[in-house]
Amino acid sequence: MKRNANAQWQGDLKQGKGVISTDSGVLSDTQYSFGTRFENGKGTNPEELIGAAHAGCYSMALSMILGEDGLTPERIDTTATVSLEQAEGGFDITAVHLDVSAKVPDTDQQAFQQAAEKAKAGCPVSKVLNADITMDAHLEQ
Repeated sequence: MKRNANAQWQGDLKQGKGVISTDSGVLSDTQYSFGTRFENGKGTNPEELIGAAHAGCYSMALSMILGEDGLTPERIDTTATVSLEQAEGGFDITAVHLDVSAKVPDTDQQAFQQAAEKAKAGCPVSKVLNADITMDAHLEQ
């Protein structure tokens, strides 16, 4: 299985701009620029897209792990905060923090925490990122 996305950029770093599209059409000529990446401009940026991919992947992985334990979550809500920091020679994505809240009937915090950690380790997006990945996982009652 392969998935495709495309980015086009025009101009220099600070004044230029680009668009990002995906084969699925979910993103279609979505604007990105220096302002959307390093300031609060309108549009998207690579770190936001990585965060969305990680949050979505993690939520699915946790659902799978819980299912293997015979549990069906009513809801999993994951926020991925991606840290972009200036480093020697440019910028690095240094960390991702997952904040997970879930409602899972018939389980306790310890079992949920074990499933959450297993999902964090097994999520394909977690595996591809060369960053420190931390997590807070909360089971709702």
